[in-house]
Amino acid sequence: MATETEYQPASEAQTSTPPSPAPTPEFPPQAQVQAGQQWAQPKYQDPRRKSPLLATVLSACPGLGQVYVGYYAQGFTNILVVISLIALLNMDMEELQPALGFFLAFYWLYNLVDAARRASFYNQALAGLDSTTLPDEMSLQDSSGSLLGGVLLVAFGAIAFAHTMFGISAEWVQDWWPLALVGIGGYLIFRSTWSRSA
Repeated sequence: MATETEYQPASEAQTSTPPSPAPTPEFPPQAQVQAGQQWAQPKYQDPRRKSPLLATVLSACPGLGQVYVGYYAQGFTNILVVISLIALLNMDMEELQPALGFFLAFYWLYNLVDAARRASFYNQALAGLDSTTLPDEMSLQDSSGSLLGGVLLVAFGAIAFAHTMFGISAEWVQDWWPLALVGIGGYLIFRSTWSRSA
């Protein structure tokens, strides 16, 4: 004869078993990867980054794009080269005018491309790119200013002040200005040689 424990009502048997957990939604692997990338990408952007497009636009005035990125010496060098070429084109050198005009156009376009490249390399250096993969002239510049630019501004300001305040003639500048190019070239050669030896 069967005991009472061997037979249980159906209602009691159903309540004794634990409820099965609800099925968890399965996301496709692609959705999970996209969600992970969305959380992994930081929304913060370094404010020191430079726009290559803006650097190119500013370089319509030669050297200004390089100054915007932070390469002050290169910017002043570019504007001085362009000014010197324009001055040489206005002189009586008909034999050299075609070559000077072609070089002026080439250097002007080089100035635009160089500004965009410097902005791109600058951003890559800020992102932590290995410095050995960057050209030497594209290394990060400090914000201490440019010795060459400062000397040029002081010299130009002193000449202009002497002419406007004391009436000193500035006609000699027309004859002696090429010496400024000699001095700037010598300074750049010295700085390049010293940096390589260091």
